[in-house]
Amino acid sequence: MTKDLAMLIALTLFVAPHWTVQTSGVNVRLRGVSAVSERVAWASGAGSTVLRTVDGGTTWQKSTVTSDMLDFRDIDAVDAQTVYVLSIGNGPASRIYKTTDAGKTWTLQFKNDDPKAFLDAMSFWDADNGIVFGDSVDGQLFILTTNDGGRVWSRVETRNLPPALENEGAFAASGTNIAVFGKSHAWIGTGAASKARVLHTWDRGRTWQVATTPLASGASSGIFSIAFRDAKHGVIAGGDYRKEHEAVDNLAITDDGGITWTLAKGLSGFRSVVAYVPNTKTLVAIGPSGGDYSTDDGRTWKPIDGPGFDTFSFVPRKSIGWGAGANGAIGRLEFRQ
Repeated sequence: MTKDLAMLIALTLFVAPHWTVQTSGVNVRLRGVSAVSERVAWASGAGSTVLRTVDGGTTWQKSTVTSDMLDFRDIDAVDAQTVYVLSIGNGPASRIYKTTDAGKTWTLQFKNDDPKAFLDAMSFWDADNGIVFGDSVDGQLFILTTNDGGRVWSRVETRNLPPALENEGAFAASGTNIAVFGKSHAWIGTGAASKARVLHTWDRGRTWQVATTPLASGASSGIFSIAFRDAKHGVIAGGDYRKEHEAVDNLAITDDGGITWTLAKGLSGFRSVVAYVPNTKTLVAIGPSGGDYSTDDGRTWKPIDGPGFDTFSFVPRKSIGWGAGANGAIGRLEFRQ
């Protein structure tokens, strides 16, 4: 065996991901997940469900946010105590809640009063600065930002945004429609329109540029997830959620900060979430029918043995994360030899 071949085999063994299926204790569909550490993670979903583990997923406990029946499609934990959760739906069904005591109490921060508005996903640069994306309203993109920990959520002025395409919005499938990097960059992936586009801000939402991507798009297809490992290198993934086993023009990569996007192949089906292993070029792309992983910035892919999930989150600075999906499914993924 040559030295180069031995190194290749060792690398392949090291990066091979492995699922450990866990028991959530619920049977609703979970669309949000946020990993804090190797022991602490959160998940959210239908029926106002919010779950937390403090023992690496061995057990999951429910946290009561509200007595109203909501569909919590996104959850973001910015530290061990501070967590935001977002519900979807027209009008007042779209809300944002926050806890600062690890779920003992929750505060309603935002309740939508526009019957045409529909929130999809959120992301945070830090505990104070965050961004939310919703479906377009009357031909205008709908973006909210906060700089005070969510006490005030303000809509980005439409004059600072490009016009929306007809029916343009985001798929509230995994809570990963927005990628943030550093202190001020954010990218948003859109779908459900004639073209799948990426919006980019470099100043926390004050100014924007838009790029058309080559992903197939339509009423049930487009960008479902977006991830960046730095200010230049990123990936978008999706497909048609009605065709879970098809992978047609559903992956693209960029190395210029999202100005241009190039189609890539190798996914095994529709993928609702894509995520970088922190501080690496390794990626996972996961959907209800299964998952794939790449070790070269998304250029080539291999399937991941095991189940599929709707959403996924890596622990900061670790190659460990959690996936969550239908019927309360939760799994812990680790890259290990």
